[in-house]
Amino acid sequence: MTVFSWIGGVLLAGSLVYCILVVIAVRQYLSVPRPPETAFQPVSVIKPLCGREERLEENLRAFFEQDYPSFEILFAVHTVQDPAVPVVEKLRREYAGRVESRLLVTGESLIPNAKAYSLERLVAEARHDLLVMSDSDVHTGPEFLKHLVRELGDSRVGLVTCPYRSQADGSIWSETEAVGMNTEFLGGVLVSRLLEKVKFALGPALAIRRHVLDAIGGFEYLRDFLAEDFVMGYRTAQLGYEVVLSSEIVEHRIGTQGLVQNLRHRLRWARSTRRSRPVGYLGQLFTYPLPLTLIFCAVQRNAWPVALLALFLRAWAAWATAHGVLRDPLTRKRWWLVPFQDILGFLVWLGGLVGTKIVWRGRECTLLADGRLQVDS
Repeated sequence: MTVFSWIGGVLLAGSLVYCILVVIAVRQYLSVPRPPETAFQPVSVIKPLCGREERLEENLRAFFEQDYPSFEILFAVHTVQDPAVPVVEKLRREYAGRVESRLLVTGESLIPNAKAYSLERLVAEARHDLLVMSDSDVHTGPEFLKHLVRELGDSRVGLVTCPYRSQADGSIWSETEAVGMNTEFLGGVLVSRLLEKVKFALGPALAIRRHVLDAIGGFEYLRDFLAEDFVMGYRTAQLGYEVVLSSEIVEHRIGTQGLVQNLRHRLRWARSTRRSRPVGYLGQLFTYPLPLTLIFCAVQRNAWPVALLALFLRAWAAWATAHGVLRDPLTRKRWWLVPFQDILGFLVWLGGLVGTKIVWRGRECTLLADGRLQVDS
């Protein structure tokens, strides 16, 4: 056996062990009981908006329909010409007298991360101490706020972050990414939780106590990071608070994207992850068992039994996350995209190993070593 065969074999063995860890992590996550009933404190839901995304009205309506005794919803846009404004105003009129809501026009972002700029302005306007932040492409059930507040009931918990089921319509590239999020990304999240607890936050939906946000420096500290959600969770854990991966699954709706747009989006976040978690990013190599199997088979003859084992374990891990946790209809329908996504994801991971330039909200930026953004033009 050559040196390349030994290296390929070690990497593949690590990847197969990782698949088994995914299944174990899923079972551990599902075994956690829901927290008991708690007093439902008032909540401020804050939602930064930028443009009229697909199914925006349906996504926002889900928050107006929350079965929760006391909450407000705050929206932010940069200009009154934003296409999201008519949607928000329509819903505000429809739910007037039932749900307190406000729309804030922030002006153009003064910092590289326009979303963080909107969040900073929204937090300053929020009236309550429990803050729920969610993206405009998130859809939830009516019990969403109740579940998050219950999980924040323990004073040791500083932040709750939600796993999400990605859905996509109309584009094979968006569907491929969604299948990857539901099988590959979630597996990594759960294994990280298994091995080192939760030391991060996921951006689509999270809840945090105001005094915890203040303690980590607020958005005055977070505003310059591209992955401000990850940093928020990491800093919360550093302070000694528990970060909880919620039992509440939200739906993250990926818009229709062509190949070039989708690859740019993926590469941007790959480079961001490498800057935010350099060691973790290298460890992502083990989340690609099928590409590693192809490489091993290329350097080692008669490796087909290992290839069959890799296929079985990858399928088991994908089924555990997509079906066992997410109840995902897309992966059941498009299961054949899993190996294609694994290869494409591996290529994006390789691309993320190099380069620091990204385009974010129309601005050319450089990702600095600590994950902060520097605007170039």
